[in-house]
Amino acid sequence: MNHTFFTPASINRPPNYEMLKEEHEVAALGAPHNPAPPTSTVIHIQSETSMPNHVVWSLFNTLFMNSCCLGFIAFAYSMKSRDRKMVGDLTGAQAYASTAKCLNVWALILGIVMTILLIIIPILILQAYQ
Repeated sequence: MNHTFFTPASINRPPNYEMLKEEHEVAALGAPHNPAPPTSTVIHIQSETSMPNHVVWSLFNTLFMNSCCLGFIAFAYSMKSRDRKMVGDLTGAQAYASTAKCLNVWALILGIVMTILLIIIPILILQAYQ
């Protein structure tokens, strides 16, 4: 058996030894004896459900922008969402997380508006007296 493996097209790249091994096995053993197609098994692994509970955002709003206590209430709902998720009640966890997100949005908006007003109103008052 004399095989030429280095053809002009394959001089620039190294030979594929896996293919050479398969060619040798086919030449030595002959054609495959099993005409059925190979079967495959697919395993679905369920990953942990990623559901945000907004705890960090709620804590930030509680500490820095706690207008009308919305940050604290959002933090309480975030904790309830986390607890529901740990128990396995994903529907309840999603409901609490949605409420916490809504409260966080309002706490953030009110906190930003109040901060801007606390900066602009004294400046306008000072300009009016000058």
